[in-house]
Parts: sequence; structure tokens; C-alpha cells
Amino acid sequence: MPLHNRIDKRVLKEMIANDPTQRKTVSFYKYFHVVDPHAYRDLLYKDWEAFGCLGRIYLANEGINAQMSVPLDNWNAWVEYLYADINLTNVPLKVAVEDDGRSFYKLKIKVRSKILADGLDDSTFNPWNTGKHLSAEEMNEAIEQGAIVIDMRNHYESEVGHFQGAITPDADTFRQELKMVEEMLEGKQDQKVVMYCTGGIRCEKASAYFKHKGFKDVNQLRGGIIEYAHQVNEHKLENKYIGKNFVFDERLGERISDEVIAHCHQCGAPCDTHTNCANVECHLLFIQCDSCKAVYDACCSDDCKEVIHLPEEIQRERRKGKQLHGDARNVFRKGRYNERSGGGISKAESVDQISK
Repeated sequence: MPLHNRIDKRVLKEMIANDPTQRKTVSFYKYFHVVDPHAYRDLLYKDWEAFGCLGRIYLANEGINAQMSVPLDNWNAWVEYLYADINLTNVPLKVAVEDDGRSFYKLKIKVRSKILADGLDDSTFNPWNTGKHLSAEEMNEAIEQGAIVIDMRNHYESEVGHFQGAITPDADTFRQELKMVEEMLEGKQDQKVVMYCTGGIRCEKASAYFKHKGFKDVNQLRGGIIEYAHQVNEHKLENKYIGKNFVFDERLGERISDEVIAHCHQCGAPCDTHTNCANVECHLLFIQCDSCKAVYDACCSDDCKEVIHLPEEIQRERRKGKQLHGDARNVFRKGRYNERSGGGISKAESVDQISK
């Protein structure tokens, strides 16, 4: 049987949009030694496809990093299968806060050199010596007591939501942010530092790295923003997270609080809805309000709007030989949108090609 899905993604998206199957979006990660990632990958693909799972999963010798959509009818059987793996028994599962069942449209499992692109040489420090894991209640206490709170996510994630008083570095990638935060915290090795990210995986590496760098009181939010939101709701705690939680799937975000702290990148109106430019050749990730979506036909500029109305064969011809973005994100850079192109976003000023 084929161990890859070769159907055009536009067809797959239409199929999932019309599929009545109820699904649950979940993410998890685990650092453990994988002897043969390629064989493990093929096994998981075969078995998880049989469960009807969709998602994006990264495997490496160091472990697994997964974001998935599982049919509700197969949820219990899938969890039983997952926990039967001795390496994944009782691995914490982070279930989405908001979920429409259409977070993924295909199953993609990739083998990489690392499950997280951190740019670190793990042989130079102990990546298992992580910081103290804080519950939602302990996170709130740390914020109230004046701890240094660091958002370990990229700028486009923190732009739509972050914890009260958190430092939100203007970083394109996690590997870039590690160095930025190290410089920002210079001379503060004796202060209490609390890190957070979406589901916890980035903080596992970051907290170990900063302990290695001599920081004495390093903490991380257990389960990340996703688990925090669940604990706040379950235990009726004060919610100190403002706005949305950006997620790397078709939803592009889940609301944690009612506040809208971001603005449309085209007109400046209050908005925190991320979208991808409808021009496949561009596919820019940016924030767009409903009014601008109507004006620009879901594109980032008049130039892209013109492209999507060209005959399909001409659009395909334009894309020939061009490097499309694939697993990278073509991302709007905040702070670089003063100039406009045809009333839309200035590409020369705003677009960076970065990896997730």
C-alpha cells in the first residue's frame, strides 16, 4: 500500500470540508531514542491511516513531535494503540481548545534530523535537565510575583496573543529567538525566569539550554498555552493569557480570551485572524479583516488579486520553475508594512522566507 498521500491538496481540502466525520485535534511530543526513524515512520503511517488520522508528524532519532486530527469514533482505540508503545505510554496529549474538526486535510509523517529546529548542539549540554514545570495556578502566581516571563514563540504567534507582561521577542524562528533571549537576559541569571510556548516542546529545549547557561531558577509552563487554557477553565482560575493562541494547522488560531490585540495588516483595523494569501504563488501568512478580505479577494495585494483571476493554465505557467513555500512559511513581518503596494502589503518590505 502507498505510504504517502498523492491527492492534490485542493481536492483534499474540499473533501475534508464536506466530510461529516467528527474529529478531535491533538498534539504531543516525546524525546526518546528512535533506532530506525524511517521504519518507525512507515509503521505509524500504515497504522494511523487505518484509524483515519490526519496531521503533521515529525520523527527523528531524538523522538516524535505530532499535531493530529483523530476521528472521534476511533479516539479510544487510537489512544490505546499509542499507549501500547512502550516509548509513548501515558505521553501527555494536548487537546485543542477550539476545534472545528478540519485542522488537517492529509496525513503527513516526515523524518528529520531533529523534531524541533533549534540550531543547538545537544552534545554541549544536558537537554534532559529541563526547568521546573508549572501548573496554570503556579503560572499565575509567578506572573503576580514579578517573574520574568518569556514567550518562546515566533513574532507572528505572540502578535495575536500572549501572557500579561510577557517579553515577546521579534524573532522569525525558534533558533533565532534562543540567542535573542540570551542577550536580553544577560546579567539576570539569579532572577526567576518563566518560559512558555504553544504545547511545551520549545520550552523543553529552551529551559535546559538556559540552565546550562547558568540561570538558577528556570521554569516552564507545563503543557504550554493549550494545557493552561484547559486548566483555567477546569479550575475556574483567572485567565492571564490575552488573545488567541496561534496553531500550525488549518485553523491558524484558537481563542483563549475575548480580547483582540492585533490589527489587520492591510487597513489597521482591530483583527487577529491569520490567513494565507489566495495566490498560491505567494501564500503569504498575514492578518486580514473581513472587509479587506472582500476588497482583495482574500489576497495580500492588488498584484496577487490580479493573479488569482488569471486563467488557471496561466497561473500554472507562472509557477513553473519557482520555489514554492512547501513546509516553510512565507510570513508577514510586523514593523515592515509602512509602504503599500497597490493598496495592499508591500512585498519588498514585508516578506521573509522562514521555517516553522
